[in-house]
Amino acid sequence: MGVEEYIPDRIAGLSEKRGYTKYRLSQITGMTQTALGNILSQKSIPIILTLERICDAFNITLAQFFSEDGSRLDLTDEQSEILEVWDGLDVKEKEILLSFIRSLKK
Repeated sequence: MGVEEYIPDRIAGLSEKRGYTKYRLSQITGMTQTALGNILSQKSIPIILTLERICDAFNITLAQFFSEDGSRLDLTDEQSEILEVWDGLDVKEKEILLSFIRSLKK
C-alpha cells in the first residue's frame, strides 16, 4: 500500500477507534472539513506539519502513525499496558484517572 492510500486509511481507522467524526477531527486539529475530506478522499497528501496536527489530535507520534502494527514505540511493558487500558476508557473514566494521576504528582 502506498502512502497515498495509507494516510487516509490510517486517519479513518484512528477516527473510528476514537469515535471522531470528520467535523470533530476538524475542530481538534483546526483544519477545515474540506481539507480533511480531501486527504481522506486521496485528493491531497498532507504535509508533515498537517500530519503532526492530526497525530496530536489522536495523541500519537508520527512514528506511531506510520508503525505497521500501531504499536507504541520505545515503551516499557508497563507503559504499554497503561496505554492499552487508557484506550479502553470512556471520556469520564479518563478524566477520573487523570485527576488521580495528577494527585499522585503533588
